[in-house]
Amino acid sequence: MAVKILIKRKVAKELAPQLDGLLRKMRALTLTQKGYISGETFSQIDQPGVSMVISTWQTMDDWRNWTISKERIELQEQIDKLLGEPTKYEIFENA
Repeated sequence: MAVKILIKRKVAKELAPQLDGLLRKMRALTLTQKGYISGETFSQIDQPGVSMVISTWQTMDDWRNWTISKERIELQEQIDKLLGEPTKYEIFENA
């Protein structure tokens, strides 16, 4: 069963270009992962710097395997360091 992962981040305006570069790398890696279906990125209208990605995966195991990959962990650590706080995740499946 497909799962949707909501990924929420907040970045200061002056750090946005650095974050964009890291997220482009993350996106390129994600596209090659087993079970990855799609991703959409949204910016919050009333809160500049707040974004949400909705990532769709074929299975929860596919998502988990991606989260424990060395490549992703290294990039995610760089992202969280830049943000100054951990990225927030919420996982959903069809009811």
